Amino acid sequence: MISVVIPTFNAAPTLVHTLASLVPAVVEGVVQEAIVADGGSTDETCAIADAAGTHLVVAPRGRGTQLNAGAAIARGDWLLFLHADTVLEPGWIAEAQSFMERVQSGRRLGAAAYFRFALDDDGFMPRLMERLVALRCLLFALPYGDQGLLISRVLYDRLGGFCKLPLMEDVDLVRRLKRRELVRLNSRAVTSAQRYQREGYLARGFRNLGLILLYYLRVPSRVLTRLYG
Repeated sequence: MISVVIPTFNAAPTLVHTLASLVPAVVEGVVQEAIVADGGSTDETCAIADAAGTHLVVAPRGRGTQLNAGAAIARGDWLLFLHADTVLEPGWIAEAQSFMERVQSGRRLGAAAYFRFALDDDGFMPRLMERLVALRCLLFALPYGDQGLLISRVLYDRLGGFCKLPLMEDVDLVRRLKRRELVRLNSRAVTSAQRYQREGYLARGFRNLGLILLYYLRVPSRVLTRLYG
């Protein structure tokens, strides 16, 4: 039913946990396949993907290009785009099934769904970042890729897939959806806090805010990628 597409680049430290979180959905028959779209990793990423039984596709580095390459070989009627450092919490399966059934039965119009953002760290600053992300999604209907995106193949094709961007490919796609075509699920997508811990929560938060502002000002994606680090 669902094809999970995971873009990777030297993601060995986190990919194991991401794939492990999908195992219950595979057992229940909800996830049909996992596709790792690799951008030329030099660590053990590809070996981990192979050992886990995923479909491995190698594409030119850049999330938009990699995600499109993964989606191109996907067999599922639904696509779940997931970052390689994000783990879906138990409970997401039933909620995703309910959402897909409502769309397929016509009880709600075609839409894509995303998960609640969470960080795998304790303390005040991680919780503050989570609340700020929730506020951004509420006010602007603008989830990022680290919140996952569950979308039907029909809607994905209608949108034309991802643009070939090394960064902000998630924002670009979501902006092509109408607000009513975007649904927040209550289950959490728990993302690695390593970047925040390494750079500092405030510094990383302001950097992310600056990047989105520069994106709206049409600064070239190659410049944004350098700034992102």
